[in-house]
Amino acid sequence: MISTQSLSSRFQTTANNGRHEIAADAPIDKGGGGVGFSAHELLEASLAVCVNMAVRMYAAEHSIPLESTTTRVRLQRPTPDTVSFEYAVELTGPLSASQLHELQEAARACPVRDTLSKRIEFRATA
Repeated sequence: MISTQSLSSRFQTTANNGRHEIAADAPIDKGGGGVGFSAHELLEASLAVCVNMAVRMYAAEHSIPLESTTTRVRLQRPTPDTVSFEYAVELTGPLSASQLHELQEAARACPVRDTLSKRIEFRATA
């Protein structure tokens, strides 16, 4: 579970999982100080981190000589009712075409991508 706590700056917030803490804030154009990830950037980061780790885990499990992975994610809203996560995965290492294909498939199988592609419900609890 993630817990957040407001700080004294206008919209600055910390989020923690009981072991680690990150800073979040509203962007300057929304009245914040811009001293941390925005809420939407945290969504982008969650997907980017998951894709990056999924690719690296797959490579390690299958002895694929992956040297590094860079993942970029951008959240887009092409229509009022649509949200699109655009992502790019850059893979480096002495990889064959077959290995590149396997790693791209591993990226598509990322658990956060799977979660975000499901019907999502929200329930407030006490």
